[in-house]
Amino acid sequence: MHLFRPPIALSTRTCRRLHRSGFSLIEMLVVIVILGLIASIVAPNLLGKIDNAKSKTARVQIEELAAAVELYYLDVGQYPSTSNGLAALIEAPSEVAEWSGPYLKKQRMPKDPWGQNYHYRSPGDFAPFEIWTLGADNQAEGEGNNADVKSWQ
Repeated sequence: MHLFRPPIALSTRTCRRLHRSGFSLIEMLVVIVILGLIASIVAPNLLGKIDNAKSKTARVQIEELAAAVELYYLDVGQYPSTSNGLAALIEAPSEVAEWSGPYLKKQRMPKDPWGQNYHYRSPGDFAPFEIWTLGADNQAEGEGNNADVKSWQ
């Protein structure tokens, strides 16, 4: 009975294959370039979707604020004044006796998706009250992600 086994002789071809089992630098670079090309195609499409989602979020928040203003009107008999603004939906103005708020569920004023305050005016130029945000650039007018989102449009 032999306890010692002589090593197996490997052919030159088998030795080369064992030493070549990893990836070469060129193969890795090719994979990185392919992944970069895929990312450059996909990323702009995703960024466009994010911008569109922010505008839609602003529209939904404005509709929620407008519904709260309407509830305020039903209780008080008038819309919050421009000077009281949307804050009248959370805290009773001193001159209002019939206030039954707060009229927002979270009892705090939401910011628009770009981190700015919503604008409010009553009476408005186009409706009894107007709520709007100026978009990503926080400037009047604009297009795309910079477009204003308004309650009267």
